[in-house]
Amino acid sequence: MRTSLLPLAVTMGEPGGIGPDTLLAAWSDRVARELPPFYVLADPAFLAARAGRLGLAVPLAELTPGEALEAFADYLPVVPLGRSVTDTPGTADPANADAVIASIERAVGDTMSGAAAGVVTNPINKKSLYDAGFAHPGHTEFLGELARRAGSDEHEPVMLLAGPDLLVVPVTIHIPLSQVPATLTSELIVRTARIVHRDLVRRFRIENPRLAIAGLNPHAGEGGAIGREDEEVIMPAVAELRAGGIDAIGPLPADTMFHAEARRDYDCALAMYHDQALIPAKTLAFHDAVNATLGLPFVRTSPDHGTALAIAAKGTARPDSLSAAIRLAAVLADPDLV
Repeated sequence: MRTSLLPLAVTMGEPGGIGPDTLLAAWSDRVARELPPFYVLADPAFLAARAGRLGLAVPLAELTPGEALEAFADYLPVVPLGRSVTDTPGTADPANADAVIASIERAVGDTMSGAAAGVVTNPINKKSLYDAGFAHPGHTEFLGELARRAGSDEHEPVMLLAGPDLLVVPVTIHIPLSQVPATLTSELIVRTARIVHRDLVRRFRIENPRLAIAGLNPHAGEGGAIGREDEEVIMPAVAELRAGGIDAIGPLPADTMFHAEARRDYDCALAMYHDQALIPAKTLAFHDAVNATLGLPFVRTSPDHGTALAIAAKGTARPDSLSAAIRLAAVLADPDLV
């Protein structure tokens, strides 16, 4: 893989989880995995301690983002945050929350200032951050807030799950299933689909994206016999999108739109709620799916898995999804990369 003139900024993620494990393992196997240069925003002493637990001989170099490109072949570049982190595998300690948040903020700041090509985030433990006073529903929403604080007009983040065989977006994300029908509106579907369409063209270089819009109810409502949302909310949204020149179809029964033959008819699917999107995404590419955020002024990707506290520091965490996230971020950030 050719590389950008800028490295990617990788966040530390939850220190008690597998983020540090997969990061160290990915760098160790960087040549075989064809990884572009990146640096990690973390406490160097913490990473050294985790590498020791895993038995990985990873040479760390405390550097600036500008020095990361040249050093990457021989060292894992680490940009210190000035905050110490305790290495407690299996435990999400709220005392580490300040460093976790600072890592995200610095990665976004570096990317928006032109020091990094894009942001790759390791998984966070939201409960731990909530206990420390974190006021955002999740990672994705926080990134939107950081873009807003920076004065960008692009601060409405949209989660996209990207795998080798499927691109899928949940229109509603981290809310209880019971709240989905009331939250789902034609306006929300249209707004989300427009962001998806724009970034499929801009980031993924799909010239005329075809969008498949899932129904909310079984059989897409069965003509109103199984709920009215498909006819009263989703159909008008699809009609508005088509009137605006976007190639959208739906609402489609969600139980038949993700098999191989059906996927040939669209470039990206829009699901109505979290699990309706993530179940097919993870079924088709459990180890290789990537979480990419659209609707922001910078590229952001993330592995499509959680912190997996139970297996932290045990040497069994696979770096496949993080590696895929790093590769995808490089391509999305630079249209000349292939």
